[in-house]
Amino acid sequence: MKRIGVLTSGGDAPGMNAAIRAVVRTAAYHGVEIFGIYRGYQGLLDNQLKKLGPRDVSGIINRGGTILRTARCQAFYEPEGRAKAAETLKANQIEGLVVIGGDGSYRGALKLQEEHGIQCIGVPGTIDNDIGGTDFTIGYDTALNVAVEAIDRIRDTADSHERLFFVEVMGRHSGYLAMMSGIAGGAEEILVPEIPTDIQRLVDHLNQGAAKGKTSAIVIVAEGDDAGHAIDVAKKVAEVSQYKEARVVVIGHLQRGGTPSAFDRILASRLGVRAVEALLEGETGKMVGLNANHVLLRPLSEAWECRTQFDPEYMRVAHVLAT
Repeated sequence: MKRIGVLTSGGDAPGMNAAIRAVVRTAAYHGVEIFGIYRGYQGLLDNQLKKLGPRDVSGIINRGGTILRTARCQAFYEPEGRAKAAETLKANQIEGLVVIGGDGSYRGALKLQEEHGIQCIGVPGTIDNDIGGTDFTIGYDTALNVAVEAIDRIRDTADSHERLFFVEVMGRHSGYLAMMSGIAGGAEEILVPEIPTDIQRLVDHLNQGAAKGKTSAIVIVAEGDDAGHAIDVAKKVAEVSQYKEARVVVIGHLQRGGTPSAFDRILASRLGVRAVEALLEGETGKMVGLNANHVLLRPLSEAWECRTQFDPEYMRVAHVLAT
């Protein structure tokens, strides 16, 4: 293999730049040309490629976002779009592709391999930590720390004003980030998509806490919770709970940006190196992941077929500690 490409797709995540850096420098180390593809799969359709060298990725390991930009490409969902993307790769003599992103990005990579024979390796990059085949995804640790810092700050105000706060964190389809930030932030309740929300049970629990002397409370809400967004839940609860004043804080995209943590930089570096070496070994249709602190290859399909991170035992621990 003489040429490979790298792209970032889907939502950005802290540590993507560290992964790009690792891919570029590993390719250079092995004497392989590497091309950055801008704006994800859309860049393949628009032929937005640039040859990269080790110096092009200097000073980006500590930067959030992605220097290659990212976009969601509707045209790539269609066979014609994927055919055009494959043509771009072949016209530029690119034999292998490293895709940094989530399971949606992986589905696209798998289609490229199955339909056009493009060698593809996935690198998990999403703050939700909702990809099977890996214990952790790039960006999750940074997002967790941002969320916990926000919760800590909100706790100060909640205590001072004796108020109930609802804090919404990201997680449209996964409550892992909400679950972990709730435990680390000492939240009274955590609402996640994986467990149906019982508003009355939530109110009873908050009222019990008030009866025991709690003068403030924090409820973490994953944005994909079945009871609605945090503001919807807050309205329902404030009407019938002991807390007559409720406040809502949506952390939102603050969790995606900013300097990646040391953990995310190291994870991105390890996975980026292995992704390139997997391509050079002839692997395809695989993702690199961290399993028991070992970097291993797994089928791309495990990303959506074998999600195992969410464990109800964590929710039991959170409930016990909120007594």
